[in-house]
Amino acid sequence: MTQDIILANAQIILADEVIRGGLVLCEGQIAEIFQGSSVPKEAMDCEGDFVSPGLIELHTDNLERHITPRPKVDWPHRAAIMAHDRELAATGITTVFDAIRVGSIISDGNKRYGKYARQMADEILQMRDAGALKISHHIHLRAEICSETLLDEMDEFGDKDRVGIVSLMDHTPGQRQFRDIQKFEDYVCGKHNLDRAGFAEYIAFLYGLQERLGAAHEAGAVAAAKRYGATLASHDDTTAEHVATSAAHGVTIAEFPTTVEAAEACHDAGIATIMGAPNLVRGGSHSGNVAAKDLAQIDRLDILSSDYVPAALLMGAAHLAQLWGNWAKGIATVTANAARYVHLEDRGVIAPGKRADLLRFSMLHDVPAVRQVWAAGRQVA
Repeated sequence: MTQDIILANAQIILADEVIRGGLVLCEGQIAEIFQGSSVPKEAMDCEGDFVSPGLIELHTDNLERHITPRPKVDWPHRAAIMAHDRELAATGITTVFDAIRVGSIISDGNKRYGKYARQMADEILQMRDAGALKISHHIHLRAEICSETLLDEMDEFGDKDRVGIVSLMDHTPGQRQFRDIQKFEDYVCGKHNLDRAGFAEYIAFLYGLQERLGAAHEAGAVAAAKRYGATLASHDDTTAEHVATSAAHGVTIAEFPTTVEAAEACHDAGIATIMGAPNLVRGGSHSGNVAAKDLAQIDRLDILSSDYVPAALLMGAAHLAQLWGNWAKGIATVTANAARYVHLEDRGVIAPGKRADLLRFSMLHDVPAVRQVWAAGRQVA
């Protein structure tokens, strides 16, 4: 038996309002919500700070940064996973879908990038099952359509892996995120240390892959998501036609649509729109695509992702809360809305019987400062 934890004198962010009050946590769940600013003798005084549900991250590249801190450096994986886990906990994230690429290029030369998904998933799941991780980890497979080995790699996974999300990623240059070939060149050469002298040859190689394998890879990834029982996501939809194709596949989440046209089409199709919190915090897309703020202002932004900056998730939610004048709605983009679309019914809101995944934070001017974090009632930061 564990001792009850009582939080008091907090601004508690509920599903549709903020109340002054406290919470009783028992056996990893929220047992009670009470109102008022009084602080019982055995309670923790939250001093008027916000208390929200723990944040839920559906798409993050943060693990990749720990695995490969420099080009061609492969850091010990278990150490990288733990560092990633602790970093997320410190930013208020209590549930993460770790994004792992499936689909590799195994041809010789500087175009090569190898398989790693099965091994990485095994390492994450083993560490999770051993209790070595502070927060709740799930698997998100990023299905790279423009690759050579996608279907073989997806066949290495099954329903026992509990894959939560499969996203359809097509990074063929000249469309979607990289309509601007120059931006694609800058991104690829910078990230993968590719020689610009051979870039035209690389582009031709990718076009050939897409023409030869693209349709089969897309159909195979959709079928695999159904086989796993995973939520299906699109990535970088740009046109209404892209969205129509996504809807036909059964996509329910659109990651980072690049235009207002695509976001409007997602709304009409009942597909939730995820935008990057760094885009929102910075005031625009680093790839020159639609600004997250523009979609928020027309109410076409449903979920935020930290993408490549874990601390951006809470910052982005705070930005939205202030933009919309509604803390409950802003925080829902990183809690309740995310939980609903990946079918995690036990978390994402503060209510009796839900997991005690909680975040205490204050505001320093316009920047949220994390004070404490609990995952299933256990303090993790």
